[in-house]
Amino acid sequence: MDKDHPGIKFFYLILDLFLLNLAVFIVFQFSPLHDYMDVPRRSLYFLHANISEMIAYLLYGRRNFFFTDKYRDRLRIVSIRFVILIATLFILGEIFLPEGYYRIFLLEYVAFFYFFKVITLYFVYKFHKFRHKKGFSHNRVAILGSNNANQALGEILNNNPILGFKFVGYISDKENYNKEIMLGELNELPELAEKHKINMIFVTNPKYFTIKNTKGLLALCNKTGLRVRYVLMNGYWGGCLHRKLESASFFEMFNPQQIPLDDLTLRIEKRFFDFLFSSAVILFIFSWLFPVLAILIKLNSKGPIFFVQQRTGINNKTFNCIKFRTMTVNSDADTKQATKNDSRITSIGNFLRKYNIDELPQFFNVLLGNMSVVGPRPHMLKHTEQYSALIEYYKVRHFVKPGITGWAQVNGYRGLTDELWKMQKRVEYDMAYLEKWNFLWDIKIIFMTLIGKNAYKNAG
Repeated sequence: MDKDHPGIKFFYLILDLFLLNLAVFIVFQFSPLHDYMDVPRRSLYFLHANISEMIAYLLYGRRNFFFTDKYRDRLRIVSIRFVILIATLFILGEIFLPEGYYRIFLLEYVAFFYFFKVITLYFVYKFHKFRHKKGFSHNRVAILGSNNANQALGEILNNNPILGFKFVGYISDKENYNKEIMLGELNELPELAEKHKINMIFVTNPKYFTIKNTKGLLALCNKTGLRVRYVLMNGYWGGCLHRKLESASFFEMFNPQQIPLDDLTLRIEKRFFDFLFSSAVILFIFSWLFPVLAILIKLNSKGPIFFVQQRTGINNKTFNCIKFRTMTVNSDADTKQATKNDSRITSIGNFLRKYNIDELPQFFNVLLGNMSVVGPRPHMLKHTEQYSALIEYYKVRHFVKPGITGWAQVNGYRGLTDELWKMQKRVEYDMAYLEKWNFLWDIKIIFMTLIGKNAYKNAG
């Protein structure tokens, strides 16, 4: 488990540089000490500040990946780097800044920077604590087996909800087990996952670390749509149960189902793009197109402008997927898929579906974070239940966020799935996307969605 994850470190470095430059700008513009208000070489001071902060960050860039430190511990880390920054500023100032540079100026803006950093850190900490407390970012975890090590691991998860895991219970890999402390047997995993909303399994028993047993366990978990983590103990178990743990350093995890988007840095990259792209679409397209379409939909048939349907998202969690309403209001909307020449589809709805315009409101889903611009298409809950029983790795596509468009869609596999092979092809393309994802592939899919003929094939 990488405590100094590059994605987190990069994010905080960018945040620090933004706050630092803001502090320098404010002091230049509004300082009550006017002697350096008109410094002719301001860009040199900005450059000096940024280089100093990057050096300080390299010298002391400790960051906890799981946000498990208490606020006072994080404040200590920031304060140590603040002292290093001051020392770096004056050392580099003697070397690179003009003779007689304004030392008070350095102290002024670094004080502002420290103030900004402490306040920002407090709100970031509270935000993450709130999300974990409400379960917005929790993985619901079951532990395979109930030996002493597993019970210690269960205690850690119970005592530290801020780790991002909600401990559900133990699953037995034996035929005879204690039903009082066990959820059930491993061969009951699909039913247990559904009943207890489990989306991750922790495994500590070395017998599952062999190739043969790993294949068997992964086959079962992939069919069920569960993520697997092998938990490696590092010798810190002794004496850890008598107190609440504030660090993930008591165990390390290995991911045997590794896909590119398991990398936090890549997820941040994808999420940043999603946020910018969805914001641009909402601001520059949806803002003026919505009133026009809203009037047309209301004039064309009675009912709401939007159609909201529960669909399966990442980690098998359900979310409300938003679309423009393209059908007359009917009781079969959540169970019956649209067919060619479907009498339920309105005239304006037929046009919207043909050119994918009915999907535009899903950019709000992207903005909120329960969808991505590109990913496997989300299906209605009935289809998730139906096809997960027929297609072996159907639920693996839920390892990532669903998308407005996807690799299967731009290759023509969209719309009606009246034959099983059509859904099998969708899953095949979705699996390829998961296993080989890269950012440029997302750009290619967006481009193919806009101009490719296959993106509009089988629309209905």
